[in-house]
Parts: sequence; structure tokens; C-alpha cells
Amino acid sequence: MTKQFAAFVIAGGIAAAVNWLSRIGLSALMSLELAVIVAYLIGMTTAYGLTRLFVFESSGRHMREEYVRFALVNVVALAQVFAVTIGLSRFVFPSIGFDWRPHEVAHAIGVASPILTSYVGHRHFTFAKKGHG
Repeated sequence: MTKQFAAFVIAGGIAAAVNWLSRIGLSALMSLELAVIVAYLIGMTTAYGLTRLFVFESSGRHMREEYVRFALVNVVALAQVFAVTIGLSRFVFPSIGFDWRPHEVAHAIGVASPILTSYVGHRHFTFAKKGHG
């Protein structure tokens, strides 16, 4: 594991915790489905800031352009997080009788699921040097 990937995992872990904890609070105000999406946006913004500061070198792009690129990579990751979270909590866990905090467990697994695909996307697209991605 490279130093850069390790830093990405740590930044992502912090952002994932923000995502997961905010989803718990948001679930008191909205449906699980909507809470997963809103919490993901909160976690994504946290991840962008941490990743930009501590993981990747400057791409040479304006922050706004980088954030748009970051968001595009995260659209794919959001679909993965959503599918895993909802699939586990609505279908898999009920079918196997798993009932200990099913939404929290499903969401934790969902949030962790796109780590490798996100790293590759951000390394080769979001933070690629201007003219290379």
C-alpha cells in the first residue's frame, strides 16, 4: 500500500464517519433513502477538503473545477453506496433475519464499498495534472 493510498484511506475514513453519523441524525428528519443521499453529500464535501489538503498534489485546476470532477467521480460512488445500503437493509438483512441496527450496519458497509474505485477515479481524473485527465 502506498503512502498516498494510506492517506486517502485515512481521509476517506474521516469523511465516511462524518457521512455515517450525519445519516443517523438526518434519519430522524427524513426517509432512509433521502438521508443516505444528503449524508453522502456532506461526507463528500468533507472528503474533498481532506483529500485536496492531505492526499493529492495540486492539479493546476481551479478549486471549482476540481470539486466538479470530484463530484462526478462520487456520482458513481454514490450509486454504489446507495445500492449496497438499500440492498442490504431492505432485502438481504430481512431475508437472513439480521435485525441488529440494520440501517447503521448496511450504511457502514455501503460507505466503505467504493474505496478503491474512488481512489482510482480521483487520482486519474479529479486530481490529475491539468492536461492529463
